[in-house]
Amino acid sequence: MKFIDHTVIQVIAGNGGNGCINFRREKYVPKGGPDGGDGGDGGNVWLESNKNLNTLIDLRFQKIFHAQHGANGSGRNCSGKKGKDIKIYVPIGTKIINYQTREIISDLIKHKQKILIAKGGWHGLGNSRFKSSTNRSPRKRTLGSIGEKREIQLELVLIADVGTLGMPNAGKSTLVKNISSAKTKIADYPFTTLNPILGSVSINNKNFIIADIPGIIKNASQGSGLGILFLKHLERCKILLHIVDVCPLDYSSPIENMKIVLNELKVYNKELYEKTRWLVFNKVDLIKNSEIKKIINTAKKFLKPDEKFYLISAIKNLGIKKLCSDIVLHLKK
Repeated sequence: MKFIDHTVIQVIAGNGGNGCINFRREKYVPKGGPDGGDGGDGGNVWLESNKNLNTLIDLRFQKIFHAQHGANGSGRNCSGKKGKDIKIYVPIGTKIINYQTREIISDLIKHKQKILIAKGGWHGLGNSRFKSSTNRSPRKRTLGSIGEKREIQLELVLIADVGTLGMPNAGKSTLVKNISSAKTKIADYPFTTLNPILGSVSINNKNFIIADIPGIIKNASQGSGLGILFLKHLERCKILLHIVDVCPLDYSSPIENMKIVLNELKVYNKELYEKTRWLVFNKVDLIKNSEIKKIINTAKKFLKPDEKFYLISAIKNLGIKKLCSDIVLHLKK
């Protein structure tokens, strides 16, 4: 299934039904009084989050959602039928944004969380409502009101405790695949990960969710590559794991590659840049200890005092247990 994380839709609630003007006409009942019924309320439009969905692809093709109008009232004080509500299901983590004002209306972060996004019109009143001691034959009714109409933008931001970022082929997908249930694609060419992938990690009877996003390259903030498109999926993460390849296939500098990712992150979103970030040096089994020390000593300059660094080999499972244990302890705090 194709991963779609944003779309714009139009929601239209149903109009309220009109009230009725009617008078009783029964045999042997002289001067029948007013008995026009009320209209029915218009149907509402609801949005509800569902844990079984992980993409907005179903809403990419259907752009307009229209609830049913309320029925008009009729004689014998019969009220019109209420219009049927409609419910639109979205994945957990969906932000609802007013397309015109850019105001965030709601953020659905729990299963079966529901919001009324467009309210149906109010029913009109029949002439029986206006009967009084001074007006026994009212010829007055009210019309139903118009239902709300809104254009909204839906943005899916995945809910994960931990997020990975780094250059293509840094080993993010290998790490996520080895520690979780995620079925990531692994190959020796860039951008094997084309869409964000979530995996569930279980260690020491504790669980956490980790997100793998496509690699970030230079000038990603200006449209190059794929990573910048999916950086928003790291916004909810409590920890970012910056995976650094200490032995890149193209013989580039690990430190320069690290600087590129950090710069693109800062340009994209300063709040995301300030989030807790741990450096994870991957593929340490491929180079000498002396070279690793040089890289670490230089990289430490980019770490805050409370941030950590780890030496791992994702493919050989070196250092991974310690990393996962520390993540669990950090999340517990």
